[in-house]
Amino acid sequence: MGFFEVNVQSCQLVAEATREVVLAPGAGPLPGWTPGAHVDVQLPDGGVRSYSLIDGAGGWTAPGTYRLGVRLETGGTGGSRHMHALQPGDRLRVSAPKNGFPLDTSSAPALLVAGGIGITPLVSMAAALTAQGRDWRMIHAARHSGAVAFSGALPADRVTLHLDDVAGGPADLGPAIRAAAPGTHLYVCGPRPMIDAARAHAEAAGFTPDRIHFELFEAAAPQGGDQPFEVEINDGRVFTVPPGQTIVQVLEAGGVDLMHDCLRGDCGICRTDVRSGTPDHRDVVLSQAERASGKVMQICVSRAKGARLVLDL
Repeated sequence: MGFFEVNVQSCQLVAEATREVVLAPGAGPLPGWTPGAHVDVQLPDGGVRSYSLIDGAGGWTAPGTYRLGVRLETGGTGGSRHMHALQPGDRLRVSAPKNGFPLDTSSAPALLVAGGIGITPLVSMAAALTAQGRDWRMIHAARHSGAVAFSGALPADRVTLHLDDVAGGPADLGPAIRAAAPGTHLYVCGPRPMIDAARAHAEAAGFTPDRIHFELFEAAAPQGGDQPFEVEINDGRVFTVPPGQTIVQVLEAGGVDLMHDCLRGDCGICRTDVRSGTPDHRDVVLSQAERASGKVMQICVSRAKGARLVLDL
């Protein structure tokens, strides 16, 4: 994975625990990007974290800056703490923008649904939809008003703000999804429960799979009670996957060349056929029918319900 150097131009707190970080070019111009894209940021310990691009001076094709939004996750693995400690003049290494959450190329209306910091990729989508003359609406849900960031600059008549503390609980996405115009594309970025609920409502409302798009902004966390299990691949090698590690991590450490990207279970790139064993699905990309079949799984997050999986790898 190639990385290049950028300079931290400015940083500011824009909401509770949410920081805006603006990056300027280092040695050369910044690569262009498309709405919904993200960059990977290299951390001092060698780890990598992904952050959506909100916008930047100069637009998408010839950007003069990249603007990111980062929420501080106190229980995380350190990526957000590093980003919140940055100061103007610091340097970072980032990847060229990648987009696993692109806008469709039709002229259809769009319903954008954001949970908290999940607003970040949807800001650029809203700008692109406006530029294309397409109808769009947004629901931005947050726990309370102090946690709202970035959507305030969008047209107020197109954005519905849901505050959990005022409404008495999470947003009910069903009415808005059911009321969407025929052909509407749904874009959801937020925590797993929001994505699961939106997807269920959309499927019940008759949305076809090609009109349901989502991006999970959080990695799947280890669950209590996780047990080690074995994975056998086509050449006969067997690997043990312990609690706290994923199939991807273990197989790559063992020299197996794999295709993957998000490592959150939402892009679908690491989809793998299951020859035997029962997957413990923890992704958000497979349909209910695919999960029930037990024949495919996303190996970046999902585990096994039994002692062994045999995968077509």
